[in-house]
Amino acid sequence: MFVVAILLFVVALVALTTGLLGFVGRLPGNRYIGVHTEAALRDEAAFRTANRVAAPTSIAAGALLAAGALVVLAAGGFIAVVVTVVVLAIALFTLGAGANAGARAAEAIAPPPETGGCGGSCRGCSLESTCAPAVSQSA
Repeated sequence: MFVVAILLFVVALVALTTGLLGFVGRLPGNRYIGVHTEAALRDEAAFRTANRVAAPTSIAAGALLAAGALVVLAAGGFIAVVVTVVVLAIALFTLGAGANAGARAAEAIAPPPETGGCGGSCRGCSLESTCAPAVSQSA
C-alpha cells in the first residue's frame, strides 16, 4: 500500500499545484493541465479565467487526495483499498465540477464565433446533400 499512498501524494501535488497556479493566474496556457476546453483555449484571458474559477475545486481535490494518502499509509488491507477508491472517486467528481464551472466561465468570456449553419463549407463536406433544401416530388 506504500506505492498507492505515494501515487496519491503525487496526484495530490499535481492537483494542488494546478489549483494554486490557476488561482494566481500563473498557469501557462496549454492543452494538458488545467481547464482546456475549446472556449478556454480561445484566448489567454479565457484560459486564465477558466482556471481561476476551477482553482478552488482543484485545491480541495488535492487536499482530499493528500488526506487519503495519509489514511492509506496508516491503515492497511481492505480499509486502504476502500479509502483509495472513495478518495479517487470524490476527487474526480470535484475536479469535474470545477472544470465544468471553469468551462462555463470561459464560454461567457469568449463566446464561440458565429458560423451560420454548417460553417459555409458545404462543397468540401461529405454531408453536402443533406444540407440542400428538400425538393418537392409533386407532379
